[in-house]
Amino acid sequence: MKLHCEVEVVSRHLPALGLRNRGKGVRAVLSLCQQAPRTPPGPRAGGERGGRHPACLFISTLKDKRGTRYELKENIEQFFTKFVDEGKATVRLKEPPVDICLSKANSSSLKSFLSAVRLAHRGCDVEAPLSTLTPVKTSEFEKFKTKMVITSKKDYPLSKNFPYSLEHLQTSYCGLVRVDMRMLCLKNLRKLDLSHNHIKKLPATIGDLIHLQELNLNDNHLESFSVALCQSTLQKSLQSLDISKNKIKALPVQFCQLRELIYLKLDDNELIRLPFKMGQLRNLRFLSAARNKLPFLPSEFKNLSLEYLDLFGNTFEQPKVLPVIHLQMPLTLLESSARTILYNR
Repeated sequence: MKLHCEVEVVSRHLPALGLRNRGKGVRAVLSLCQQAPRTPPGPRAGGERGGRHPACLFISTLKDKRGTRYELKENIEQFFTKFVDEGKATVRLKEPPVDICLSKANSSSLKSFLSAVRLAHRGCDVEAPLSTLTPVKTSEFEKFKTKMVITSKKDYPLSKNFPYSLEHLQTSYCGLVRVDMRMLCLKNLRKLDLSHNHIKKLPATIGDLIHLQELNLNDNHLESFSVALCQSTLQKSLQSLDISKNKIKALPVQFCQLRELIYLKLDDNELIRLPFKMGQLRNLRFLSAARNKLPFLPSEFKNLSLEYLDLFGNTFEQPKVLPVIHLQMPLTLLESSARTILYNR
């Protein structure tokens, strides 16, 4: 049984020594292995009835493929699983006194792995098949890809899933007519590029990508940007959005709830207006809405702190000419007399 994630092994002796933990995990393969007997078969062989040996935890990294083994039976002091749904957990061992901190794991795989570790700690049989204590191959670490770029339909994976550890995924020129739901399971995703496809509608579940910072939907067939996306967790994470070259006529007023936006591209759509609460995008620095059908800008536009603005090619209306109003004040008697004398010479 194996788990791919990032691991940091923290010694609990470090604070006493005045040392600080590095605070960063490394990519690793965790294996739940069957321990080999250390002594020839006898009354105490493996310490288990029926010749079975207790399971152990085996951690391998790219630099240390031979790995490090940790005993599990009655050796776990505590499990920390508050953030297990985010792919994070910590296993505190008694001996050696270390905390094994796991992160960037697939949440369902992590839960299954921790359940098996609990059974191993209690000395129970683990139902899942156990691995062998052998060095991990380099190919195992290829599953730790953080970036994948696909720019043709023939390279698009149909029979296998995307690596769960992806942080940057680009699938351009793949002829996609909808967002692949497998992408929405990539909880570590920070940048998603779906440009140059045929996508007509965005699923609300894109908002479940809690770390998503950049979303590129340039050159698709979108006709709207849903309210559900505007009210999702994207409010706290999304910093860059490119929905240029689509068929969007208007953005919902809730769009202005995406207040972390810094970069926004709306070029080459059919926009006839911008949200009237546009001024709420206080972090926005780059705005490009060229070649649309905007007749005017909302009054709150003046509240933006833009560093770059492109509105070329819009059909802005000429402001209506206001009538000239001459305000006249009544003259004093002295002024009236003076003007009369001057007029009559």
